[in-house]
Amino acid sequence: MNVDPNATKYMIRARISADGVIEKPDVVGAVFGQTEGLLGDELDLRDLQKSGRVGRIEVEIDSKKGKSEGEVLIPSSLDQVETAILASGLETVDRIGPCKARIEVVTVEDVRTAKRARIVDRAKGILNKMMTESKDVGADLADEVRKSVQVEEITSYGRERLPAGPNVDASDAIIVVEGRSDVLNLLSCGIKNVIAVEGTSVPETVRELSRGKTVTAFTDGDRSGELILREMLQTMDVDFVARAPRGTEVEDLTQKQIMKCLRNKIPINQYLEMTGFEATGASRGPMDERGGAGSPREGSGGGRPDRQGPSPP
Repeated sequence: MNVDPNATKYMIRARISADGVIEKPDVVGAVFGQTEGLLGDELDLRDLQKSGRVGRIEVEIDSKKGKSEGEVLIPSSLDQVETAILASGLETVDRIGPCKARIEVVTVEDVRTAKRARIVDRAKGILNKMMTESKDVGADLADEVRKSVQVEEITSYGRERLPAGPNVDASDAIIVVEGRSDVLNLLSCGIKNVIAVEGTSVPETVRELSRGKTVTAFTDGDRSGELILREMLQTMDVDFVARAPRGTEVEDLTQKQIMKCLRNKIPINQYLEMTGFEATGASRGPMDERGGAGSPREGSGGGRPDRQGPSPP
């Protein structure tokens, strides 16, 4: 049912019933004809419609078994008193066409109240969307800044230009990972003494670094990570082993998971005993110090007094 929304304040909703078959024009004609002159010149329905103070009368009629029932809607921009008088005037209609009829006002709705309710509901939706978008923008900005800082901090190290953190040279301990994404993830956690091998073959630059620093090999928790770890054990000095949880990759770990993995790193000798791997290269235990307790590296002549492994800066 189409209702004229022209400055509507109230909606008169009435129920109609008739002892016979009637149609919409019959109802409209009866309303105009039987209320004419009844409510005075100021509330003459035709004049009110012409001036736009009352909207188009809408009627829905359903006829069954020789009887008709339906609904009448009249939008009004009059004040409360005038609208109430107009609504009560409708109930004086007792014949529609040739049939006896009855019109009963069901309700007079304040359209503005309904509009306010729609405004409130819509405002809630808009506000929720704004808040969600604001949170997303804030998170996106934080991620963007964090990533830009990571990219700025990552360096190209050595002849092979390997992805590495800025503290690889300055730190006496390093963490060796598989690829660039792993380096970026550790940088995002504030760990800057990290370098990647970038492949299954350990570069000479990493081998040289491992000879003078405490090394933790940190690899993925899959078959590929296991193979790269074996390559490291056979070609470079490794002091500790840290693995990502089974089936996960270092680049996908959260800061909490990374810190837990590094805290739970295993000394190389213990790892070899647990796994049965053979370190055919230069890998050593944390107390090995390349020559045992009496070697020059353990004394005060420039060696590392302890080998507690790399810790996040």
